[in-house]
Amino acid sequence: MAVSTPAKPGYGRPLVITLIAVVVVAVLGYGYASPYLALDHLKRAADARDAQTVDQYVDYPALRESLKEQVAGLLTRRLHASGNPLAALGAMIGVALIGPLVDAYATPDGVAALLNGMPPRGNPDDRPPAPPENASIGTTRGAANSASATTQAPATPAPAQQQPPVPPQTTAGYRGINEFVVTYQHGVGDTRYSAILRREGLFSWKLAAVNLNG
Repeated sequence: MAVSTPAKPGYGRPLVITLIAVVVVAVLGYGYASPYLALDHLKRAADARDAQTVDQYVDYPALRESLKEQVAGLLTRRLHASGNPLAALGAMIGVALIGPLVDAYATPDGVAALLNGMPPRGNPDDRPPAPPENASIGTTRGAANSASATTQAPATPAPAQQQPPVPPQTTAGYRGINEFVVTYQHGVGDTRYSAILRREGLFSWKLAAVNLNG
């Protein structure tokens, strides 16, 4: 008669369960952090004017529609709140110029301005600031002129450099499972505005809208 051999304890099952749990936690953690990572990548690319990378993180058609709606709202509120005919005329002219303003901000320069606390304010001449001069170009120029700079003193003192704008205070967080909002404010009492990222797929996010009224 054959003697049955007792089954060995299943050591593999707890290990598999542990690995599955680790993977699930890692996926959930990455999913939660994904909009923060997308925002960081987008801002770095926009500041560097890396248009190819910016394109990956911006839904330009949706952003254009949002900018058009928000700027029109700013001008409409200004028109209704003003009792000055000249101010009302200026607001009406601004409505006619929404197209060029939207075209200017739906660009890498405009995205950089939005993410650095410089949104459109509803003025007809609103344009994103020009990108800063490339540091390597400045270094090359400095090296080329170093000999003359050491042998000849400047006739007049160099003008003081313009102070960079104070970065805004920012808060960021989810507003629903598929929407992530970054709010900017320069100081107490200053008008707030928000940049809105929306989920595309499981882990991808794109800048798709703004809220110029907080």
